[in-house]
Amino acid sequence: MILNTIATICMLAFLVGCSQMKPTDFQGTSPKLVLEKYFLGKTQASGIFEDRFGNLRRQFVVDITGTWDGEELILDERFKYNDGELDRRMWYIRKTGPNTYTGSAADVIGLAEGEAYGNAINWRYDLNLKVGARTFRVHFNDWMYLLPSGILLNKARVSKLGVEIGTVTLAFTKENIRSGAVNHPLNEWISTPETLRVPSQRKVISHRSSKRHPNNRYVQPHDHLS
Repeated sequence: MILNTIATICMLAFLVGCSQMKPTDFQGTSPKLVLEKYFLGKTQASGIFEDRFGNLRRQFVVDITGTWDGEELILDERFKYNDGELDRRMWYIRKTGPNTYTGSAADVIGLAEGEAYGNAINWRYDLNLKVGARTFRVHFNDWMYLLPSGILLNKARVSKLGVEIGTVTLAFTKENIRSGAVNHPLNEWISTPETLRVPSQRKVISHRSSKRHPNNRYVQPHDHLS
C-alpha cells in the first residue's frame, strides 16, 4: 500500500513537472536548434496522431521544402496519409528575437508564438480545425527537440476547452542523415530496406491547402471533437 502511494506521488510529480516545463529549461543544451538552418532545403518526416486514450488514429509522411530570405522561413509541406489523402500546408515563420519566433497559417488564429533555447523550441497557438461541415477551435502545445543524431523529434498536445483530445508525434530527418553522411547509431538501421525508416521532423505554422479537402487541417481527431 505504501509503495503504491509512493509510486502514485512520484507519477503525479512527474506529470506536474512536465506540465510546467519551460523553454528556458533547455538553455545551454546542445545541439542548438536553429529553425531557419534546420529546415533550409529538403526535410522529411513521419508522424502519427493518437487520441487521448492512446489509440492510433492516423499515420502520415511529409515532404518539406524550406526557404529562408533572412527574415522569413517558408515551409512548404506535402502530406500523404495512410488512407490515401493528400494535403498541403504552408508555414510562414519570422524570427522576432534571439530566442523567439512567430508563425502564421491560413487556419491559425492570430499568430503562433515560438520560444527556443538550446536544442528545444516550444510553440503555442490556436487553430481552426475543420471537421466535415463544422469548425472547432483547438489549442496546440508543441515541443520540438533536436537530437545529437540530427533527428528532430516533435510532440504536440492538442486540446479543446482545456481538455486534451490527442497527441501528434513526428520525427524529422535531413538528407545527410538518411544518406549516412552523419555518423550516428541509427545509420545502419535507417539504411536497412526492410526496417521502418524514421523521417524528419518539422513543426511550426503553415498555410496548407488540401487536394481532397479545400479546408486545410493539420490533424483530424474527428471522433473526439463532436
